[in-house]
Amino acid sequence: MLKNVAVLLLDEVHPFELGVLCEVFGLDRSDEGLPVTDFAVVSAEGPVLRTHAGFTISTPHGLDRLEEADLVAVPAGSHFMERTYPEEVLDALRRTVERGARVLSVCSGAYVLGAAGLLDGRRCTTHWRHAEELARRFSEARVEPDVLYVDDGAVITSAGTAAGIDAALHLVRQAHGPAVANAVARRMVVPPHRDGGQAQYIKRPLPRTRCDTVGDTLAWMERHLDQEMSVEQLAAQAHMSPRTLARRFQQETGTTPYRWLLRQRVLLAQHLLETSEETMDTIAGRTGFGNAAALRHQFVRSLGTTPNAYRRTFRGPAGITEAA
Repeated sequence: MLKNVAVLLLDEVHPFELGVLCEVFGLDRSDEGLPVTDFAVVSAEGPVLRTHAGFTISTPHGLDRLEEADLVAVPAGSHFMERTYPEEVLDALRRTVERGARVLSVCSGAYVLGAAGLLDGRRCTTHWRHAEELARRFSEARVEPDVLYVDDGAVITSAGTAAGIDAALHLVRQAHGPAVANAVARRMVVPPHRDGGQAQYIKRPLPRTRCDTVGDTLAWMERHLDQEMSVEQLAAQAHMSPRTLARRFQQETGTTPYRWLLRQRVLLAQHLLETSEETMDTIAGRTGFGNAAALRHQFVRSLGTTPNAYRRTFRGPAGITEAA
């Protein structure tokens, strides 16, 4: 269920993170045949709130509006790491989860959920700059500092800025399916699906295209994901020695040929599970895993869920064609 969404605002809210939630959940796209969400912006601290950018926001909705929401979202704000929160706000968030609804935080909004005790014993994330402090302040939370977002059932947390878009689209996909999420993403001109486990940032910048010596090899690998590949074969394709290819590949992609190939195969498997009715063995063949058992093994290792469960999440029971 994702028919009713409320965004909980605290003083010095960040406009961008608020805007992300308004754009994904609050825009009427019924002219495109897309579902309409009953959407409201709720003030936790009076009818007029300051933003960290210096302007104010007013809303007629108070905390009682949260009681009817399927999802309560908390955007980032200034000084969320140090401040305290009104107990009635924390109680409202606890009640949201207790009655079976969900909560979502963007960036430092995770601190509000932590103060309500909703991160205790749960996997969660926030912006990488704040992750260490989040783990220190809420010692029972299982903070994952490098991922884009974490879906832990009733509680979804996302990292900074654009990761809030990823988490919000993830929830749209769960509720309405990939076609609706893709349409929303297309309207926003953003990628329709970035997996939550993807890293928040690359520690070493990638070289410019003019310095890229493995680009042709990457393109060849993408075109032949269904085939077996060895480092020797890839080196011949790139006209390099295996040792040189391995070094250049690591420098320019930040990973090894094997790990890059595995990631692309899993991404293709995700796409096929979401958009096709093909059997697990067929998908395994198209993605280079060979058989359904190997597909399942690598899928679980990479995403922490089975192909069948993934298909159920994004297509519903009708999308299941074969056990895996």
